[in-house]
Amino acid sequence: MKLQFISDNNSNTTGVFILIEHWQALKAKYAGLENDDVKYPSELETWQKQLIEDRLIDYYKHSNDTKDFDDTLDEIEKGL
Repeated sequence: MKLQFISDNNSNTTGVFILIEHWQALKAKYAGLENDDVKYPSELETWQKQLIEDRLIDYYKHSNDTKDFDDTLDEIEKGL
């Protein structure tokens, strides 16, 4: 998608221009876009739920193998 930025006299971006074809495609993809009433899915997709479940199972199976986040960052920084 090609965008054209609109600027004021001080070179501050004040707007964006897109081709009407792109606007029509966006409106078709995101219901309510024109009315600033975009609806996002409130539920995760099945594959997303399964991925989370798989990762949680793996975490609980190997929870002793985990490290503290701050300690891990300290180790990384020492190696730099």
